[in-house]
Amino acid sequence: MEVWAQALHSLNEADEHTDVSLVWSVMEGNNTIPVIVINREGEITDYRNIEDTTSMASYASRMIQAGDTIRVDGQLVCYDDSVMLKRLAAWPYVQLGIVLIFVVVAIFALLSSKRAEQNKVWVGLSKETAHQLGTPISSLMAWTEMLKETYPDDELLPEMDKDVKRLERIAERFSKIGSVPEPIESSMNEVLQHVIEYMNRRTSQKVQIISKMPEENVIVKMNASLFEWVIENLCKNAVDAMEGKGTITLSLWRDDEDVVIEVQDTGKGIKKKDIKNVFTPGFTTKKRGWGLGLSLAKRIVEEYHKGHIFVKSSEIGKGTTFRIEMPK
Repeated sequence: MEVWAQALHSLNEADEHTDVSLVWSVMEGNNTIPVIVINREGEITDYRNIEDTTSMASYASRMIQAGDTIRVDGQLVCYDDSVMLKRLAAWPYVQLGIVLIFVVVAIFALLSSKRAEQNKVWVGLSKETAHQLGTPISSLMAWTEMLKETYPDDELLPEMDKDVKRLERIAERFSKIGSVPEPIESSMNEVLQHVIEYMNRRTSQKVQIISKMPEENVIVKMNASLFEWVIENLCKNAVDAMEGKGTITLSLWRDDEDVVIEVQDTGKGIKKKDIKNVFTPGFTTKKRGWGLGLSLAKRIVEEYHKGHIFVKSSEIGKGTTFRIEMPK
């Protein structure tokens, strides 16, 4: 622009004997840099490479404020960066953005890999647990049958038989964790009722379980055994949170799109900072426990049944409500 301004000065000083061919080549050679020439009276006398000529006055003001001016023979040459320079100025930010995208993708891939590896560990642990439980359960079943023959009138044997069958069902659930179970149409009312009956037999009389279910059967495509385990796990956590005394409310209803199940307790509640971690494998607020129950429940609901499980609400000292939404 200094060369261009010098050429303008030479053109202003030229007379009829001056060779201005070089000056004109310099003047005409500027095909990219926006230029506005203003005379002493503040009028625009010349311009180059300006697309919008209607706002040249405001454009020239911005150039002057930015200090992009050269004074020549009382005239003010105002100029701006060319399109190429503007693109070059923005290019480092584009590069930085591309690098950040690569970093984000790499972190996401690393986390996904870690999560997949973690899932494999839990699945392997579940299958191994089911395998290890298989042999003693088979033995217990055989011993139970022998006891039935020896003591047919014993009142405790039916309860022992129920417990053995319960162990067999637990082993079956763990064995299914690693594979996608085949969902069939089942009654959600029956699933909740089985859980209520089981919890009533295994918990203190100080724990009251209230059910709020419609009279008609709510049919959902699911694996009833695994889903029963999910509700049972939520109820057991509720009993632990209430320290063996309080009320658990199981609610079931349909809305426009989903079948909704809520498990509400009157326990000690969950701290706000812990709510986002309750489904993370290994996280637990108990003194004992592996922190696997809720993470497996989430896997069963969301991966196997395409539903959604989350903490609807929780208040310290008043209780927690877990909500499950299942597609109809």
